[in-house]
Amino acid sequence: MSNTIASTSMKDFLESLTHPQEVKKLSVPQLEELATVIREKLIEVVSQNGGHLAPNLGVTELTLALFSKLSLPTDEIIWDVGHQAYVHKLLTGRYDRFHLIRKYQGLSGFPNRRESEYDSFGTAHASTSIAAAMGKAVARDLKGYRNNIVAVIGDGALTGGLAHEGLNNAGLMKTKLLVVLNDNSMSIAPNVGAFHHYLDRLRVDPMYKSSKNMVKEAVHAIPAVGGVLEEFLDKMKTGIKAMAVPGLLFEELGFKYLGPVDGHSMESLLEELDYALAVEDQPVLLHVKTTKGKGYAPAEKDKPKFHGLGAFDKTTGKPKPSSGPPAWQNVFGKALVDLAKKDSKVIGITAAMPGGTGVSMLHDELPDQYFDVGIAEQYAVCFAGGLATSGMHPVAAIYSTFLQRAYDQVIHDVAIQNLPVVFAMDRAGIVGDDGPTHQGLYDISYLRAVPNMVVMAPADGNELRHMLHTAVYHDGPSAIRYPRGPSCGETFDAEFETLEIGKGVEVRAGEDMVFLGYGHMVEHCLAAAEILEKAGINAAVVNPRFAKPLDIELILSYARRGMPMVTVEEHALMGGFGSAVCEMLADEQFHGTPVLRIGVPDELVEHGAQKIWREHYGLDAAGIARRSEEWKRNLSDKAGNGRDRPKKAPSTARKRVLEHSNAATRN
Repeated sequence: MSNTIASTSMKDFLESLTHPQEVKKLSVPQLEELATVIREKLIEVVSQNGGHLAPNLGVTELTLALFSKLSLPTDEIIWDVGHQAYVHKLLTGRYDRFHLIRKYQGLSGFPNRRESEYDSFGTAHASTSIAAAMGKAVARDLKGYRNNIVAVIGDGALTGGLAHEGLNNAGLMKTKLLVVLNDNSMSIAPNVGAFHHYLDRLRVDPMYKSSKNMVKEAVHAIPAVGGVLEEFLDKMKTGIKAMAVPGLLFEELGFKYLGPVDGHSMESLLEELDYALAVEDQPVLLHVKTTKGKGYAPAEKDKPKFHGLGAFDKTTGKPKPSSGPPAWQNVFGKALVDLAKKDSKVIGITAAMPGGTGVSMLHDELPDQYFDVGIAEQYAVCFAGGLATSGMHPVAAIYSTFLQRAYDQVIHDVAIQNLPVVFAMDRAGIVGDDGPTHQGLYDISYLRAVPNMVVMAPADGNELRHMLHTAVYHDGPSAIRYPRGPSCGETFDAEFETLEIGKGVEVRAGEDMVFLGYGHMVEHCLAAAEILEKAGINAAVVNPRFAKPLDIELILSYARRGMPMVTVEEHALMGGFGSAVCEMLADEQFHGTPVLRIGVPDELVEHGAQKIWREHYGLDAAGIARRSEEWKRNLSDKAGNGRDRPKKAPSTARKRVLEHSNAATRN
């Protein structure tokens, strides 16, 4: 050990650390001291910025132990779920920017290959690490290298099907790979499922280590034959080993199983890692038992709350006060409970996000109508389909970004069979601080292309209640999208209302142009119309309610009057609500109707506050008004110069449109 490190405080060491190799020089007491310093830094920064506190407090010793035994970046660590990587970032040259984690133009809250050579693989959605690590391990073998590839999976990620597919294939390949199972009994909420209970048995079984060590020591002591017999027993998969090794499931999959080891004992972790990394001819699963929120009493006491949260008082652990309308997920959760109380066939489903979706309210009041399936969105959707075929009214509350993981089930298991499953998509739109992996910017595009699917978005909390009621009793699949944060409006009707599918409503009359504001963008469009009125532009505002089916007759009523249209959506422009409007106008032969689409262009939205990104893309009232006024002025200039004058549809086409709309009354 160098004298420099021996005489340096661990706080100074962390602040000046430039290369993770320096961690290898620390003694066990120094590593333990450094763990304390890191926890203090985590609490300090996350209390100001918000973020994933409890998961990182739980992996502090594990991260330090890995850095002590690995040679990064030659050796590689893949963190699953990526929100466990804050300590990793602190130890890989990013201390001086750590105070900007999850902030606009600061550090990402997840591993990011563009950010650092030490971020081996980008991870943010769960259960991906083993598959990615196997890809890296096979590539390593093909190139003739022998560096270590480590996948750290946990925090509920082992409930995901992709993790099991990874285990299955890794055991078959018989290559050098270390899978570290960070077992803290939690995802965001407590873990669920049979696999969780299996791990519980491994944790508490007092026979495992004692019996394993006792047999090994006794056999080794036998003169002459001890070594041979010990090697023979080590290869056995049944008989004595089946009784002595509770981790036989992993062994039968082809892994060498080690553990459980105390994830907060530095000596134990270092000892087990030495053994694990020495295995050359098969993958190893090291089972590490940790405590989520370790070292910070409020986080240990309330693990779900401190999994991921906003700013808080680090002394008390209490969130910083906020005011205004209730959050969208709370409006949804209350409406779901109200519906479920009236109808026992209403079932709420969450994929390990009961608090974030608001479905926890259903668990508290009607637990028999509540199901948490763990981090398993594919299962959640197919499970909902099964419920629907048996006369139930399932509501699958899944964040927009996570529903992407179950797209095949949405199409194959729900839409093709036209099953009445409701997809309640929270965090639709710009999510903010979690960055591109969590932005809900693609759901309109990926859902409106699916036959039988109804796609809708409420303008305010009251309308969300009515949409949920409408969707629950609609005879087919439907999806409701709403954003993160406080809802619009604080007044709620006492009774539910059934909305007419495919019908929008004008909320402000006008003659010069019309805003089609989708979902919560209605509020911003109304404010933009007020701004434009001062500039002499009288803008109508429409709440379309539905992206599919569109209210064709309502939209065409403005086209027939020659009114320019501005579609506004917090969604990717490609394939979104504005695209749906343009496609409809083209289909109906209204080629000359000017349309301005305001939304998110074809680029990734990085981490940063929602307010910053909405201003950046002109999705706030001022931006909508500014862009619309400039566009309207350009239209007037072109028309005045006789160029690109909007053309009315030919009379035959106009007649066909009118006949079509009147005959169907849009069904």
